[in-house]
Amino acid sequence: FSDNPKQSSQIPVFIRILDINDHAPEFANYYETFVCENAKAGQLIQTVSAIDKDQPPRGHKFFFELVPEFAVHPNFSVVDNKGN
Repeated sequence: FSDNPKQSSQIPVFIRILDINDHAPEFANYYETFVCENAKAGQLIQTVSAIDKDQPPRGHKFFFELVPEFAVHPNFSVVDNKGN
C-alpha cells in the first residue's frame, strides 16, 4: 500500500443482489480490498461472506458469481467456496 496518490488507484465494484425476502442480504463485514502491483496470477485477494436477517437464522445459502457478461475475464475471477 502506498501513501503516494500517484502510485495508487481506486475502482468501485458493483454488486447485484437477487433476493425475494423482506431483508436484502448484506456483507458480513465492511470490506476494503487492496491489490498490490506484484500480485501473482491466481492469488487470493479477498474472501467475502454475507448474512441475511430473514428467517430461518443460519438457514440461508448465498452464491457469489460474476454476471454472465463478465464471467470470462482474464483479470478477475470469483470462486464460490459454498460457505456463504
